[in-house]
Amino acid sequence: NFQLYIQTKLSNPHYKPEIAAQTTLINFMITLDGLEEQLLGLVVNKERPDLEEQKSELIEQQNGFKLKLKGLEDELLYRLSTSQGDILEDIELIEGLERAKITANEIQEKQKIAKETEVTIATARKEYIPVAVR
Repeated sequence: NFQLYIQTKLSNPHYKPEIAAQTTLINFMITLDGLEEQLLGLVVNKERPDLEEQKSELIEQQNGFKLKLKGLEDELLYRLSTSQGDILEDIELIEGLERAKITANEIQEKQKIAKETEVTIATARKEYIPVAVR
């Protein structure tokens, strides 16, 4: 149960892969912009919790979209790599491509809506920037 803490002034230290795999790097670098963003988040969360909740939901939704697209891509690549014979005769593969295309289009539409919502949230958050700036 040995623990070793090492501190460095290097902003982005590089270690050998063997060492990096067995360690946890924590960046304690604090920037003024980062502090302002944190304070803005706290103020908006206090004044308009609905905006912060909506922002969190958007982030989760975007991550879900990325995971879903990655899953579709992996599934298609697997089907293409295991397909035998003529690809055009593989009905399961063609149906998978159709589903992937439909899902990708749906996600693209939802991402457009999410971008518009994100702009609305950012505009509403801008009202509280004077409170967050030191």
